[in-house]
Amino acid sequence: MFLKRELEELGVEVEYYDGLLVAKGSDPTSGYISAHADRHGLVCTGHNEFQYAAFIAKNQADLQGMSNTTKLLKNFTHRFVDQKVQAYQPYSGSYLGLGVIKDAFLCERRNNIIFKVEGFDHLLPSTPIAFMDKLTIDEDLVSAQLDNVLSVALIVYLYHLGYQGSAFFSASEEAGRSWRFLLEWFRRFDMTTNELLVLDTSPYHTLEDIATLDLVFRNRDQNGYFRSPLKAKIKKLAINKGIKYHYKDAYLKNKMAQEGIKKGSIGVTELGRVIHASKGEIQGTTLQIPTISYHTANETTYKKSIDAMIEVLSELYTLNVPKC
Repeated sequence: MFLKRELEELGVEVEYYDGLLVAKGSDPTSGYISAHADRHGLVCTGHNEFQYAAFIAKNQADLQGMSNTTKLLKNFTHRFVDQKVQAYQPYSGSYLGLGVIKDAFLCERRNNIIFKVEGFDHLLPSTPIAFMDKLTIDEDLVSAQLDNVLSVALIVYLYHLGYQGSAFFSASEEAGRSWRFLLEWFRRFDMTTNELLVLDTSPYHTLEDIATLDLVFRNRDQNGYFRSPLKAKIKKLAINKGIKYHYKDAYLKNKMAQEGIKKGSIGVTELGRVIHASKGEIQGTTLQIPTISYHTANETTYKKSIDAMIEVLSELYTLNVPKC
């Protein structure tokens, strides 16, 4: 609703569907950009019991040790400790109280992260709980719960710069369902495209891993290949602008080979699911900002990566970025 109001104030036409907000400029077929608008949080599952919301929502389907996200979660449960959280009514957004996470651990029996939260004795099961977010800018670094508010903000900024194409803001990506809402929209209007551009963040372990990396591209994900003219356009722009990049699927394959892992995931993306389900009728590519501390309130990236993303997007859609 916040996004809807902000876009309408810019004079952008906005359509609201189940799980999807669609923004349309004066030339809606001149571009198709997508970003998921949901973020991570907790859900109350019993008296004084709280679990990771995304894996409850998708029946814990991905928390079986196969996905790269799962492996990351196992390594940083301690980073949630002392994090402030806020409980709220799921439909009205009404405030239900503040709490503090005192412990977080991976429960092998339930295949989920279990949280101990102080101050939420009164909550009933199914109550959603959000991380209290704050933006920290420290020299060359930007930290917050960046996934995926950063991509959403970038798209809104594109409209400020004069972008006149279409944009999609989807719900339930963290629960593995957003692709359905996106595909449903294209089917609703009997439309196809081979230039759907999906923006997101991409997880790495340490700052050293991303210090010499500006943007993350993909040739494919676990569901199939990305076949879009956007891939070559974006690569050419990056080369011309001196932007440093690599392909995440190739990076993961090389990493698994070095570690002697014969069967591993190269990741599953919203776009890959759309491509697979549409049998290739909907095609596109991804453009991601590398981050560390993925899926926490302290997810961190370099300012240079945000600048590189703006530079590529403004060139791709012929927009003028004001000089500082």
